[in-house]
Amino acid sequence: MRMPPPWPAAPPFDSVSLPPTLPAPAVPLRNLAIDFDSFFAAVEQQERPELRGQPVAIVPVLAETTGCIALSQEAKKLGLKRNARVAEARLACPGLVVVESRPEVYIAYHRRLRTVIENCVPVKKAQSIDELECDLTADFGDRPDRAVALAAQIKARLAADIGTFVRCSIGIGPNWFLAKLASDICKPDGVLVLDAAALVPLLPKLKLTDFTGIGENLAVRLRDAGIVSAAELHAADSARLRAIWGSVEGARFHAWLHGDIQERVASPTRSIGHGHVLPPAARNETDALAVLHRLLQKAAMRLRRSGHYAGSLHLSLRYGDDLRWADERKFNETQDTLHFTHVLNELWAARPASVRRRAPRQVGVLLGRLLEGANLTADLFEAEKNRHRSRLFSAVDTLNRTFGKNSVYFGGAHGATGNAPMRIAFTRIPEPELEDIDPSLGRRLRPRPEPPPETFSD
Repeated sequence: MRMPPPWPAAPPFDSVSLPPTLPAPAVPLRNLAIDFDSFFAAVEQQERPELRGQPVAIVPVLAETTGCIALSQEAKKLGLKRNARVAEARLACPGLVVVESRPEVYIAYHRRLRTVIENCVPVKKAQSIDELECDLTADFGDRPDRAVALAAQIKARLAADIGTFVRCSIGIGPNWFLAKLASDICKPDGVLVLDAAALVPLLPKLKLTDFTGIGENLAVRLRDAGIVSAAELHAADSARLRAIWGSVEGARFHAWLHGDIQERVASPTRSIGHGHVLPPAARNETDALAVLHRLLQKAAMRLRRSGHYAGSLHLSLRYGDDLRWADERKFNETQDTLHFTHVLNELWAARPASVRRRAPRQVGVLLGRLLEGANLTADLFEAEKNRHRSRLFSAVDTLNRTFGKNSVYFGGAHGATGNAPMRIAFTRIPEPELEDIDPSLGRRLRPRPEPPPETFSD
């Protein structure tokens, strides 16, 4: 979706001079949203020159039945959509180049990009692996020309330090909500200043789902309440939106939409889990269960790292004709991988006969009912066992971080340690140091001793 910007576009990459003075916004500009265009595919094109100019699809696993998790700009221009199955994408685009994702490379680029940007502007938060929220200082509040020049400077620095194929759209606004909307509007590779007044003439071209926080389900609720257009959404008062949302989030949305500052309340961690699309060779009971144990051990390691305890385990299975089966067990909050393992085996054994005869295509485990460690009431009858288990799991986690993932693992995952590699969720950036190996440890369980000071004699 591209629209004529209400402010002049940024200078080209090779120019960071101050643009002509622009009219001051009614509300100070406070946020800058940086959204990297077609991020995974752009990184691959930056790394691999043979992919440049080609329609590229990034997939989690090389299989014709899997979906495209990212597309290059060239593929998007040919009409391909994210999540399209590979076989269908190839029919629509015979020259499509399919590339297996490399999460560790994308995470490394994310960190490099963030370092470059932080030398230009403070980064407040990584909203996702391809999106950064930045704070603008008072120097930029009433000077959109300076903010546009800053955006051009960021683009120039990224091109010089990272490369010209990893590009970004930059939105500037009085809050992150409008800055984010501006970055979406000016894709790809644009710059747009958008305050509450500048939003009004754009409303006829926007859909309800173009606004951050409105998905299809909420859009249905809005339409049921008589709000069917972006203009009607903008005209609704705070009380009406609060009633539709059913919470204070509706009032916050109203404030953001009109350029006000409302700090977003951080959502507590409610669950930790992993899912995996099985490769064709692993679509059988034995391999599927082993992959589930591998996923469970990854989730348990993340649980301990976060300092939470889990009080439930949810198992989900999906089959070829979109048949699904799921079940859950609840228990006293724990971090015990062995306890989780017993529960997983119980759930697996409880599958109904109707699905036991089927070959699963996708499996997932979710640790839920999370409790922060500070709020845990220890079980008096299990205290001694829990202390010993805690030391055991800490040692296992340390060995895997030091010598590489799967250096030590529980037997249920045997045969599947190569499955379920690191994946990047929409709102979570994995830590390779946790899920793979921590290079800072130098493959040593203890720090290398300092050499004795040199002594000199006359």
